[in-house]
Amino acid sequence: MRILVWGATGSVGSRVVAEATARGHSVTSVSRSGPDHLRGDASNPEDVARLSAGHDVVISATRPQDGREGELVDTAKSLLIGLRGSGVRLVLVGGAASLIVPGSELTLMESPEFPAALLPIARACAAQYALVRSAEALDWTYVSPPALLEPGTRTGRYRKGYDHLVTDAAGESSISVEDFAVALVDEAEQAQHIRQRFTVGY
Repeated sequence: MRILVWGATGSVGSRVVAEATARGHSVTSVSRSGPDHLRGDASNPEDVARLSAGHDVVISATRPQDGREGELVDTAKSLLIGLRGSGVRLVLVGGAASLIVPGSELTLMESPEFPAALLPIARACAAQYALVRSAEALDWTYVSPPALLEPGTRTGRYRKGYDHLVTDAAGESSISVEDFAVALVDEAEQAQHIRQRFTVGY
């Protein structure tokens, strides 16, 4: 497959590039800076259309700086415009805060213990997801990480969920960035969740 990765220098994006390359795919890495990647701005629809042409799937794993959380929505809008009608699928890395906590009717961001400092990015991710759900003329997949996403070990193992956090027997919701990348490339290959959101965890 021909896969283009936005945010290729980031924690998730760099691991997606490594995972997809290891599987033998032709990978185009794009970032705003970096000598080993194509230069491009995911918030510019013209860049999105130009660089994505000829690819099978675009995986977007961009992340805004603190204080600029609103860029998540702007970037999602640009991706949707740039890919509209192109036939190129979009796998978009989103946020976990709009997932429902098992055993309750509350989303993670609505739960009392959710850190106030994370509310700006949580609200931006929720707006991002709402925008993507309204997309037309585009095959998209929105992938929410679990509550805890940290660098670790690649096991190739994970469990899926949809609108609820995936938790283990101890109630923990987590996955390594390496295994999150496995799930993203699996979705790029298998296209099992077209116009759907899914999440993963151990």
